[in-house]
Amino acid sequence: MSEHLIQKNYNFIRKLPEWAKTFAIKYCSNTASTYIFHGNIRDFLAQRTSDNEYKFVKIQEYFADILFGYKGKIICYDRSSGISFIENPFDKTGATTKNDFIDTAAASQIEGISKNNISGILTRNLYKSFEILENYFYKKVEQKERTVLVIDFAETVAPAMTGSIFSEEDRFALVTIKRWAYNPLWINKDVTIILLTETLSEMNASLVKCPNIIKINIPIPDEETRDDFLTYNKTTGRLLIDDSISIKTISKVTGGLNLVNINQIISESYQEKKNISLEYLRQKKKELIESESVGMLEIIESEDNLTMVSGHDFVKSALKKAALNIKNGRLDVLPMGYLISGPVGTGKSFLCTCFTGEIGIPVVKVLNFRSKYVGATESNIEKILNILKAMSPVGVIIDEADAVLGDRNQDGDSGTSNRVFAQIASFMGNTEYRGRILWFLITCRPDILPIDIKRQGRCEEHLSLFYPETEKEREELFYTMIRKLRIKTDVVYNDDLIKKQKITYSGADIEAILVRGKFIAASENLDIVTDKHIEEAINNFIPAVYPYEVELQNLVSVLECTHKDMIPMKYQNMPKVKIAESIRQLKAIIGDN
Repeated sequence: MSEHLIQKNYNFIRKLPEWAKTFAIKYCSNTASTYIFHGNIRDFLAQRTSDNEYKFVKIQEYFADILFGYKGKIICYDRSSGISFIENPFDKTGATTKNDFIDTAAASQIEGISKNNISGILTRNLYKSFEILENYFYKKVEQKERTVLVIDFAETVAPAMTGSIFSEEDRFALVTIKRWAYNPLWINKDVTIILLTETLSEMNASLVKCPNIIKINIPIPDEETRDDFLTYNKTTGRLLIDDSISIKTISKVTGGLNLVNINQIISESYQEKKNISLEYLRQKKKELIESESVGMLEIIESEDNLTMVSGHDFVKSALKKAALNIKNGRLDVLPMGYLISGPVGTGKSFLCTCFTGEIGIPVVKVLNFRSKYVGATESNIEKILNILKAMSPVGVIIDEADAVLGDRNQDGDSGTSNRVFAQIASFMGNTEYRGRILWFLITCRPDILPIDIKRQGRCEEHLSLFYPETEKEREELFYTMIRKLRIKTDVVYNDDLIKKQKITYSGADIEAILVRGKFIAASENLDIVTDKHIEEAINNFIPAVYPYEVELQNLVSVLECTHKDMIPMKYQNMPKVKIAESIRQLKAIIGDN
């Protein structure tokens, strides 16, 4: 019978988006009565009404109108509003779900419930609400009438808590929902329970893992859906766009935004009577992505490219080839990710930023996603990964990766770090995203990063940066820094002056010297920086020197190199056994165990 139901509704089901199609097939085949919908649940959801017509509605209306066609009783519950109803706007009989629900509850034997106490029936009290709802389900089963319950903000009803933190009310809700999920009567007699939450991590794990509860992810809209939404708004006259940009371009650039975000851009543009240009769109997208990710992602935009990077010829060559493949659409040949290592001050972060100006795809930087609240860190990671999937192709920079990612064996936080590490490692290793999500893990201590993250299939290319060794490298770096800092000067590089200090300068040190020279010139009310200013800055500059730490960072980065051409001459012929022994000794000296 269920098979015939799917066949009977095939033409309708095939037009649904994938997530709704999954639900329709499960529902028609009597697979389960209870579902958790997660992900992009607060968005406008699109449904084709004819060949060129679309309807964009919120999720409760999508269930009531599009999936269930207003047939049966559709009830909503959340902690704030209590019990409410979605009525059939096409019903001319005057009968309502609300009146039917109140009459059924009043006729029950539930203590304290009567027709004169409507607020007691449509209560926010979870104990009483669930008791009244269950009574109503049984009555509708007797009457052979479809019943749908939509529980919004389900993470507040069955939160991700354990042990003593779990209240008696939380336990009651959890057991009740699981009991409903396992009740064969609900499956066979058309009672459907729908739980809505943005992230599964905020839900109780026993519900998420329950085999009788179907989990369905609603993704952030793809390019085709965004294109349909933009076209729909163009036909209504709300979408104002500049002559220099097309709807196709807007739908490409808005990757990572949901339809509510895009609607916000359209509305603001319309109210301001300002046409949407590419620059306007990029600025709004940056604001919305950073807002949507609650400050956990930062969109990186750089005017610089790899020509601003001095030295590191092999690394630049590798990244330029990658950029060329991206521009040619050969995403399939790209590594899953890059591990960028090297001692402090070598320009690792700057290199990645310059690469963003080279490749022509959006790049985001992952900021702090950890939280002190139970389940919040895992929820944050889930949000970040969902946004990254929607933004693809996208580059992802994780600076100080050894500190940010943690590892699988970290203790003291109730297993949060283990779960976060597992989430990220699993996502990074998913070859479905090869070339679509390009990872850049930056660290000066790659030895601390777990092998699970560094292995082939996750960070496949290990690139290391080191301090300049030769006069040519130092000179090139000096002039590159002048260009980067936009210093007005006629200074000629003097390597003897640098070598006289008997210090190995990093790129950050040379940048600091030039800034000091510029400061000295400004103090003399001069715009032009002279040799005298630079010489004074060099003679007075004492870098923060941590020789053991820097040498340790050098050696561990040498071990990570996947190409010999990157390794400085003084380390190229050093046996790996000797490098490993030197690392062990340095760790003992600085107390790094």
